[in-house]
Amino acid sequence: MSRSTEKFLTSSLAEIASHLLQNGPRKVVPCPRRIRVVYNRTVIVDSTKGSLVWEHEYYPVLYFPVAAMQNCTLKDKQPVRSDGIYRASVAELHVAADEGRKIPAAVTDRVVRFTDDRSLGALTGLVRLEFKAMDQWLEEDVPIYVHPKDPTKRIELLPSSRSIEVRVDGKTVAKSSFSYHLYEPRLPTRYYLPLGCIDQTVLRRSELVTKCPYKGDADYYDVVIGGVEYPNIVWYYRYPTLECSALAGMACFYNEKVDILLDGQLLERPTL
Repeated sequence: MSRSTEKFLTSSLAEIASHLLQNGPRKVVPCPRRIRVVYNRTVIVDSTKGSLVWEHEYYPVLYFPVAAMQNCTLKDKQPVRSDGIYRASVAELHVAADEGRKIPAAVTDRVVRFTDDRSLGALTGLVRLEFKAMDQWLEEDVPIYVHPKDPTKRIELLPSSRSIEVRVDGKTVAKSSFSYHLYEPRLPTRYYLPLGCIDQTVLRRSELVTKCPYKGDADYYDVVIGGVEYPNIVWYYRYPTLECSALAGMACFYNEKVDILLDGQLLERPTL
């Protein structure tokens, strides 16, 4: 990920809105799928009128027209101007208490609302909800994890009978005559081996868990050889997503930190 994108992702909502007003989004694509957003145990969006907005180059964010908001109210909090004109605002989203369900009122200020100014183009009248501030997102009836998926991004998972060997600091820690090769844009090819083909004596469970919207939640192992620890260089998915269900029971090593031999040929390590 580029430094400019990393900086953008740590920006305040007002800074993100200002950037979009000045530069526009990279791309906006209609999202005809049914999207539901839950906040405070209340459905606040149930719409097929969403838009996938690329604020940066890596993945999209879901925006919705104001009319798609339900069971909540929006209150502008911090105006954001472009050329001296008020065109967006950081807003508060309020969900009232539901005494029947014993749900207290809730409020979040992780919202941006764009005005109806037609000069905003595709952003006109849209609302941006911070993904992590919501309780749940659903695409049709499937949960959305981490962030919305890029519909143009394709992950290929191909079975292979080519022999594969993994070495850590010169020691062979895994060998298999079968693996899955995972091809994902912008990332090195990843090689998934059956967990039982790894030397279990060198594995130590790690507390690290990472999340991927395409594959699921990954748990990690450290590798310990001769008293030297190589932290978090093996990962696996206990419950992978449906499209990557074949990865269940498989484990992968960071190519960047180990030596991988495919059909006896040592592969070049990708750059970290």
